[in-house]
Amino acid sequence: MANTESLENVVLELRRGVIVLAALSQLGLPEYGYSLLKKLADLGLDVDQGTLYPLLRRLETQGLLESVWKLEEARPRRYYVISAEGKKLLPKMKKEWAGIVSVMDKMLS
Repeated sequence: MANTESLENVVLELRRGVIVLAALSQLGLPEYGYSLLKKLADLGLDVDQGTLYPLLRRLETQGLLESVWKLEEARPRRYYVISAEGKKLLPKMKKEWAGIVSVMDKMLS
């Protein structure tokens, strides 16, 4: 049991940084939290709501996302979209990611 929990914790740590890049890359057009969760899952990255929503708020606080409340079907939804600052940072993050993947491919081969 301890090995399973250890593996899950290590995987969570590994995925945590990837989620920032994944979220920014998918918010070129406005998405609300659940639609982003579904979009990420459809692309193969399952993210827990308890991880995504605080991340979106943190990215907005950091100026990388913007949000707006919209009333849809009698319920308000907060839509997030990448900000101008986020758009400047995203290519740098992609380049950094490509470098990390390249190095790790060499190490793990």
